[in-house]
Amino acid sequence: EVQLVESGGGMVQPGESLRLSCVASGFTFSRYDMDWNRQAPGKGPEWVSFINGRGDTTHYSDSVKGRFTISRDNAKNTIYLEMNNLRPEDTALYYCSRRGSGAVTGRGTQVTVSS
Repeated sequence: EVQLVESGGGMVQPGESLRLSCVASGFTFSRYDMDWNRQAPGKGPEWVSFINGRGDTTHYSDSVKGRFTISRDNAKNTIYLEMNNLRPEDTALYYCSRRGSGAVTGRGTQVTVSS
């Protein structure tokens, strides 16, 4: 069964950091490009970041560029999202997704940034 499972969310204060993880199973992980996305309460989905299968190409939305870093460990079938200098507007359900045919999305992990 193809599956993506996110973890690492939580409640933090503005300016603090979190690292999210997304563990993949059921497919050859290194062959797929992956994304992090988020959805804030009452808003539509927002693309956050992209990483290619080898991990040597990354892209970020303007809203997180310079604060978030995406990475992957193909030996562990895992992608990460290091989030620094978090802001209240980063509050959202964060989820990873697999690109390509048969796109797959995880259930997400909640990030809440509040003082």
